[in-house]
Amino acid sequence: MDGDGRLTALRAAEGKAMAMFEAIERSGIIAPGRTEREIEQDIYALAESEFGVIKHWHKRIVRAGANTVCVFSDNPPILEVAEDDIVFLDLGPVFDAWEADVGRTYVVGDNPEKIRLCQDLSRIFDALERHFQETPDITGAELYAAAQAMAADAGWIFAGAIAGHTVDEFPHARIPGNKDHSRISPENPTRLRDPDGHGNPKHWILEVHLADQTRTFGGFYERLMART
Repeated sequence: MDGDGRLTALRAAEGKAMAMFEAIERSGIIAPGRTEREIEQDIYALAESEFGVIKHWHKRIVRAGANTVCVFSDNPPILEVAEDDIVFLDLGPVFDAWEADVGRTYVVGDNPEKIRLCQDLSRIFDALERHFQETPDITGAELYAAAQAMAADAGWIFAGAIAGHTVDEFPHARIPGNKDHSRISPENPTRLRDPDGHGNPKHWILEVHLADQTRTFGGFYERLMART
């Protein structure tokens, strides 16, 4: 499949994943008094029953409260959603052999700083995506640095160890090459528009992970980054 076909398949998978978010929101399973594990189990069941998803290319992540500042590789103690809380989901369902990777944050309550952080996630994502589109030779390290700067300008800390990664037909992790070059991070000096180990265009998931200055709470937003 050529690059345009691969991108079309990835966008279709993401569209289904976004519909999953809508179903999760309608279900009301994100609520005070429920544990992260209970919510995660309900998402797994919903994904299978309503969308036929039985394969997830990475672990399903539900993080609440203090755990929202943790990065993907962390395994913090399971928390219960509080009355005035913030919760994020990071999901990696596979649809028709194509990977989706989506993240979204929810404010439980009316804390103004948590609401502001939640709003800034998508705003900073859009700004970073524009920066990528307007800078053809941008490297992974340069886009990560831009994410840090935009977070700081908004009064937040950029909490992610990376700001994104490639996504493809499952399993993309088997594509040959230096794995640092498949991440948006300080360790990637290569152009994001360079081809992958098979000579195909790379398609990128952009991640925005913000935290307050004391790292008390955070939020997460990710999806496919448009390519020009």
